[in-house]
Amino acid sequence: MNITYVANVRMPTENAHGVQIAKTCEAFARAGETVTLIVPKRRNSLTGSPFSYYGIKENFTVVYVPVLDTALWGKLGFLLETLSFAHAALSRIWKGELLYGRDEIVLAFFILCGAQNVVWESHTGAWNIAARYVARRGQAIVVISEGLRKFYLARGVAERKLVVARDGVSLADFENPEPKETSRRRLGLPLDKKIVLYVGGLGGRKGIDTLCKAAALLPHDCNVALIGGIPQEIERFKKNYPRVIFLGRRDYKELPRNQSAADVLVLPNTAENIVSSQFTSPLKLFTYMAARIPIVASDLPSIREVLDDTSAYLVAPDDAEALARGIATALSDESAARAKAEAAYVKVSEFDWQKRAEKILAFVRERLFVSVRENG
Repeated sequence: MNITYVANVRMPTENAHGVQIAKTCEAFARAGETVTLIVPKRRNSLTGSPFSYYGIKENFTVVYVPVLDTALWGKLGFLLETLSFAHAALSRIWKGELLYGRDEIVLAFFILCGAQNVVWESHTGAWNIAARYVARRGQAIVVISEGLRKFYLARGVAERKLVVARDGVSLADFENPEPKETSRRRLGLPLDKKIVLYVGGLGGRKGIDTLCKAAALLPHDCNVALIGGIPQEIERFKKNYPRVIFLGRRDYKELPRNQSAADVLVLPNTAENIVSSQFTSPLKLFTYMAARIPIVASDLPSIREVLDDTSAYLVAPDDAEALARGIATALSDESAARAKAEAAYVKVSEFDWQKRAEKILAFVRERLFVSVRENG
């Protein structure tokens, strides 16, 4: 099967969606499919290929198409860039191949232009005009959580079109962890403190304010460190939370080594955003599990789909005191914390990128077979 993954994103990108797209394409290709990734040619401070940036096998083709580079001009600029990308990508698509993507506007454009084998991977519960059109006319919708599946069922999407495929991890990346002391020296973290680490974006639904407030409630022999964020965000947080260590963005390939610095890994997602509470399948959740380091996470339905009380310390969301207590508990009983970390590691083997790709491909083949049979 020829698969064209169409992604309106900078590639490579520092953001998590770039990792997810690259890993998905690699896994589809490992499963024996011929895969082409079409992305816009935009200004990008990151140099080099996606293959080197993400440390993945060069087993699929990346095609860059020219666009109006207006994505940073606000909503209208983004719409113009999206439409110019969809138009440019259309000329690279062959009739009969499978079209796969996360952007419902681009996929709706393809369907309007006659594309038939369209698969939408939804991450945020989009239900705009384009999303409704793709849900009705597309062959399948891949959702990353049970919460998203229920969301679309409640809006009349046929159950036969939906498959849950949570995000994943490459366990091989974590097979030889860097020694904790080495990792801390490289990152400039203290060797004589407990380190509570968060890795990821600093956006609103990530719960970073809650984590920073919790930092002030922890003993002075415990430091909270954050990897990620853009300079403007970091400066704002630094002014308000002087006890927190901000390490900025780091190269994606460093991730397994960076996580090794931690005594506890934290996922403080907010309950005040439906994507965070119901829909998400955070990439960091699976990399945390793969690290064999105790996890303290918000007790949300989206997180409960993967973790439970045997594999993590789950605490009330948006509650700095509860988060601080959870961290303190994880640090105070090493034996119990180690048992939870091992339970999480055993569980994470279910969420391998390759298994995910094969599940999606099996579902899509069945949908295409049924479609051919129904249409004679």
